[in-house]
Amino acid sequence: MKVVVFAYHDIGCTGIEALLEAGYEIQAVFTHADDPGENRFFGSVAQLCAEHNLPVYSPEDVNHPLWIERIRELAPQALFSFYYRNMLKQAILDIPTVGAFNLHGSLLPAYRGRAPINWCLVNGEAETGITLHQMTAKPDAGAIVAQQAVAIADDDTAATLHDKLAALGAELIVDALARLPLAPCPQPDAGITYAAKIEKAEAPLDWRLPAIQLARQVRAFNPFPGALATYQGNAIKVWGTRLSDASGAPGTILAADKNGIVVACGEGALCLLELQKAGGKRLPVAQFLAGMPLAAGAVFDL
Repeated sequence: MKVVVFAYHDIGCTGIEALLEAGYEIQAVFTHADDPGENRFFGSVAQLCAEHNLPVYSPEDVNHPLWIERIRELAPQALFSFYYRNMLKQAILDIPTVGAFNLHGSLLPAYRGRAPINWCLVNGEAETGITLHQMTAKPDAGAIVAQQAVAIADDDTAATLHDKLAALGAELIVDALARLPLAPCPQPDAGITYAAKIEKAEAPLDWRLPAIQLARQVRAFNPFPGALATYQGNAIKVWGTRLSDASGAPGTILAADKNGIVVACGEGALCLLELQKAGGKRLPVAQFLAGMPLAAGAVFDL
């Protein structure tokens, strides 16, 4: 089968590799240009395509009539979208004869949108999953082709959960392709939720909130954008924590040693285990305290 792929991020790489392993002919790959100034923590689709000698393009507007015509000339039987950031217009979705399919990192219809993994963690979900569905003009709303759940571990971060879903996604794609022609099932109207893009403005930790909520935020914002604390105006990213039974005024440091920096919250306390000063490296708490001494009684900025 001849296919055109729209892909980005690690799951984009995983999806392309799954199609190649299944013997599909990838006529073209559309991705986003790698930004040399971006703190990119994920795989490069463009680099993967170069390794496999696949034609790859990164237009600013793939929905421009010229690109639509080029895709139409390729006459693909199917389109696949794997974490591609832009919506495809109906003119593109109508081109393939078999269908256009998207891989989404949640159990649709829950968590439609740009950041399903992050918001599953923020909201303390016990499980999430991955869904292969038909693409429509409305994002993440198409009929479901295949779906698989995965448990969320207590120590999962956005990075580790993403890796789980990437591996699961590869299996899901191969299984679905083996079952062509597919029989999509419309998404139910009940249970629709949305997961908006994570913004840097959401990074600051509010010590007046319950400790468990802040712990979820730290996990959800690792590796990007990083949960943010400030001390006397100094920005500190928090990458690892554990819950504590201690209590006190929100933001107050109750203990600070090699075992962790215990900070009182609105309910309970949070023990900080891995931190990073602005412009520095991620450090375990013992090394961090060697460069930025903090002591019991000090108070983080609220």
